[in-house]
Amino acid sequence: FQLQASGGGLVQSGGSLRLSCVGSGFTFDGSAVGWFRQAPGKEREGISCISGGGSVTYYTDSVKGRFTISRDNADSTVYLQMSNLEPEDTAVYYCAADPQRISSLLCERGPSNLGFWGQGTLVTVSS
Repeated sequence: FQLQASGGGLVQSGGSLRLSCVGSGFTFDGSAVGWFRQAPGKEREGISCISGGGSVTYYTDSVKGRFTISRDNADSTVYLQMSNLEPEDTAVYYCAADPQRISSLLCERGPSNLGFWGQGTLVTVSS
């Protein structure tokens, strides 16, 4: 099982970035996938998750209206389009997948013992 996250970088406040998470080795469209982030000195938090079929999405309040999650199951990829970025969005962003948890639960609790994490990608937003 593998998740490969990419797309992080340095961007100015108000700018945009798109993160990608590519999955392999598991039934991708049968798994909820989510994006989490961990800022320096803070706990990891779930910010956006999407159901296996893509019809159900979840966003934490701090990113609603600015971030959009989507998935392309044909390419085994989940995207996070981030717009109007703020310095407070600076963090390492991780994706995770779980074949058991629904999207909201994945974001609220992280992956279950059947799920797994990808590696992180750093997003830095300068003021």
